[in-house]
Amino acid sequence: MLDRTVAPPVQPLASVKLPAADVFSLPNGARLHVMRNDAQPVVRLQVVFNAGKWYEPAPGVSLLTARMLLEGTRTRTARQIADEIAFYGASLECDQGFDRATLTLYCLTRHLGKLLPLVLDVLTEPTFPEAELTQLKTRTVQNVRVERQKTSYLAAEQFSSNLFGATYPYGVKFDETAFQRVTTEQVRHFHQQAYTFAGAELFLCGDVSPVQDALVQDMLGAVPAISGGIEAVAPALPASAPAQDYVPVEGSLQASLRIGRLWPALNHPQTHELQVLTKVLGGYFGSRLMKNIREDKGLTYGIYSSIGPREQATSFVIGSDVNAASAGAAIREVHHELRRLQEELVPEGELQTVKNYMAGKFANELSTVFEQCDKYKNLVFYHLPTTYYSEFISQVQAVSASTLRELAQQYLAPEDMIEVVAGPGQHA
Repeated sequence: MLDRTVAPPVQPLASVKLPAADVFSLPNGARLHVMRNDAQPVVRLQVVFNAGKWYEPAPGVSLLTARMLLEGTRTRTARQIADEIAFYGASLECDQGFDRATLTLYCLTRHLGKLLPLVLDVLTEPTFPEAELTQLKTRTVQNVRVERQKTSYLAAEQFSSNLFGATYPYGVKFDETAFQRVTTEQVRHFHQQAYTFAGAELFLCGDVSPVQDALVQDMLGAVPAISGGIEAVAPALPASAPAQDYVPVEGSLQASLRIGRLWPALNHPQTHELQVLTKVLGGYFGSRLMKNIREDKGLTYGIYSSIGPREQATSFVIGSDVNAASAGAAIREVHHELRRLQEELVPEGELQTVKNYMAGKFANELSTVFEQCDKYKNLVFYHLPTTYYSEFISQVQAVSASTLRELAQQYLAPEDMIEVVAGPGQHA
């Protein structure tokens, strides 16, 4: 009989192997990456362009271009696009990020051939109607105004500006006036330059057969190649930035903290060890920052530390929302935990808990083919070795407490951090 008073044995995760993708070079210069899994009759197609904030010639152009793709083409209105997607029970959206813009289609495998002409139409024949562009600007400005009433948004915005520099693409703040000045012609010109299939990366995953391969290659590979694209040259990262900064928010009862620094890129030889260090500090519910500042001191409902990788620069940030009167105390406790990691060895039991957590979370993040493809995309865009994920478990399990202390001494000195507080008044 099963004894429910005894926990089942825990089997350590020995290794995880990311499924391999088939890669095809298309005639127009794009690459198609195919990852197959027939567990469900669903596919995801993503078309990724060098069309993020990093490449835009003026503030807001990349965002507006991405959002306007579904607002009408030469043969379809926005309503017709939405109705066609709904008829097939599919999903189509275009997102713009700091580095790239991505058009994503989810659909049943049997409908892919019927929806590819729509995808092609949206990508190559958008009309960018003036009235819809004006409405999109208005909605975006209103959303930002609402967000800027929140201390968390203001702290994150100022932190990025101080960390990367006010003119660096990752640090540029939203400028309402400049955003409103963006013209239809600027959006159309950016689309012509950035949304070129020469250099685009296509990712097809799910229940994919050679039939679907051929459909995508024949239709999207036949788009005429436009050479050139956009070569963005960003200013250098700032050599120094304000060590402490304060964003006043009149009448707020809450203060938001952002503390961090520039961080080694994902291709750093000790990247997995650095991720363990971040997890110990504030990367899970039982982390040191949570135990100290939430459970012991009661200063916040939540606090975290995380690594924010981007293609041109990577950041490390500690974030939390606290009672305004407690901001100074919370920062002092953050400094205390940083120094502890620099001075003391992480106890073996705590370290093993973090290793087990990371291994389990990593395995869970590979449970679907879409998640596996997302990991694979990181290899492509961050120029990581093919062994990056296969070595993750072994390197995490092998890291020692002394190595973590050495890394903390190198990267977690409180005096090297940039601090931003958004709240009602100067903290004590």
